[in-house]
Amino acid sequence: MPSTTQPTTMQVFKMKFTDLKFETHDFHDGVQALHFFPNGYGVSVVRFPGSYGFAEGLYEVAVLKGDANKYDLCYDTPVTDDVMGHRDEQDVEIIMEEVQAL
Repeated sequence: MPSTTQPTTMQVFKMKFTDLKFETHDFHDGVQALHFFPNGYGVSVVRFPGSYGFAEGLYEVAVLKGDANKYDLCYDTPVTDDVMGHRDEQDVEIIMEEVQAL
């Protein structure tokens, strides 16, 4: 007899760049937004003098492993093995979607 149970799919909330909460990053005289997903990964989005893309008004993004209380930069995901510089708002949204899907 076939199962009448419907397969469940996890609904993924697609974050927008405007959902990020940027705070002043005093150490670098710039801004940073941290966001963590339920899968244990997150992103750090920064723009400060010296960050990759600052001169063009673009952002640098890093993948994080952990949560808001304790996290580390993560260099071993299918998304990237380094920080990602020279990213516009649309690029950041795509990266956030990829990190959320890990």
